[in-house]
Amino acid sequence: MGFLVTKQGSVGHTGTMTRRDDPGKAVGDLRAAFDEMMASIAAARDAIDNPDLKPPPPTDRNLAEGYRYMMGYVCSAVERAFAEDTDFPYFKHAIPPHAKSTWDNADNLYLSAPIDGNQSYRIRGKALDTRHWRGGSPIAPCAPWYVIFTGVTHYTGDSGSIAELVPEVTNNAGSLDSQDLQLEADGSFEILVAPERPAEYTGNFLATKTTSPGGQEQTCRYLICRQLFCDWENERTVELEIVNLDKIGAPLAPITPEDAAAKLRRTGEIVNHQMRFWNDFFATILNGYRNSPIVTDYAFPAENNVSIEPSAPSATVGAAQATNIYAGGLYQLEEDQALIIEQTIPVTPLYTGFNLCNIWGESFDYANYVTSLNNLQARADADGKVRYVVAHADPGVNNWLDTTGHREGMLSQRWAYHEVPDELPELKFQVVALSEIRDHLPPDTALVAPEGRRQQVRVRQEHSQRRFRQT
Repeated sequence: MGFLVTKQGSVGHTGTMTRRDDPGKAVGDLRAAFDEMMASIAAARDAIDNPDLKPPPPTDRNLAEGYRYMMGYVCSAVERAFAEDTDFPYFKHAIPPHAKSTWDNADNLYLSAPIDGNQSYRIRGKALDTRHWRGGSPIAPCAPWYVIFTGVTHYTGDSGSIAELVPEVTNNAGSLDSQDLQLEADGSFEILVAPERPAEYTGNFLATKTTSPGGQEQTCRYLICRQLFCDWENERTVELEIVNLDKIGAPLAPITPEDAAAKLRRTGEIVNHQMRFWNDFFATILNGYRNSPIVTDYAFPAENNVSIEPSAPSATVGAAQATNIYAGGLYQLEEDQALIIEQTIPVTPLYTGFNLCNIWGESFDYANYVTSLNNLQARADADGKVRYVVAHADPGVNNWLDTTGHREGMLSQRWAYHEVPDELPELKFQVVALSEIRDHLPPDTALVAPEGRRQQVRVRQEHSQRRFRQT
């Protein structure tokens, strides 16, 4: 049986091959595209240590982590450029441990799938015990603590310019979370993803069309799924698959030299743009170096060891989770100092998370160190308040966050609500001597002995392997 080349150069299952190879042209075009990709990656490398591109201070550790950070983007960009296909999408790991970025949440599994918001898709999934999604007590092993699907118009950072951070460019469309997800008795579900809900359709639905504040119709290009884990010992990932309803059973066209050249160039472009964007985001939007030319609602305080007031996200911070409240700032501690952060939470959220990140936007190693705590891992004191301790050495309290030796870093806090309340969390900060830490904490503060800490890390190591295993 012969094959027929389509207008796009793809191969069908009838007819004969009509295209003649031109290896000389293909060799030249692909080598040129590869060289352009490498030039873009070299330009991205400049964002590690060129002061004009606003990188973190050039300490030995920041430089080493900067190269790791850039190579994470290389890894991600290869998959994005060569495998993103709105006709044949799948859920990829958007922020795995080897490619962290964007001040990621240590409790999240981030997944993304490319879509054409003008077409229709079906998501099928299956979760383990979900009673906690409806306020009950689950039986282990169980589903993640919280799951949310969101349609987004733009992959934050792809333009390379923070000018994209306006609702006319970066906007969320439909969303659906585990509180509203309709499930079968066995935990399975389907979601229709489409521009509009069909008449009389009553199942799970996520819209891929939205309207900007200025009245401009916008179409989603990505679907983001966040699976959030609190009980790291017992919660398991949700099985997911996605299909374009018009392409079920259709063949994927073979790659052509033109396709490969375009994808090579896009690989380099993604790396370069993402590196430059997030450097500028930290310096300008967050005012991380205290010299930003603009004032934003998310600018960090002028002093260290405090954070901004908790607030809801907007397009200014990209495709952030719409149901979250955020707070962030910078810590700076000497070896003999500790930072106590006291949280008062008037309205109990679905989730509370606190983790430390470096200035590149990578969460600290949360698999092998206790660098994050959520609402199940942290312990409240008798007065109902939660007090966290950030320090370089273990003070023997349960709510310690390990800096892993980073003298400076970012404080990243989140509270997830089904509906954002009028009263938001309140925060207080105090720097104290590490040797006097117990004097500044309530007498009922939960303590952890060295063996208990090892068990905490064991749970984290095992969970991280499960969360990110390749299947």
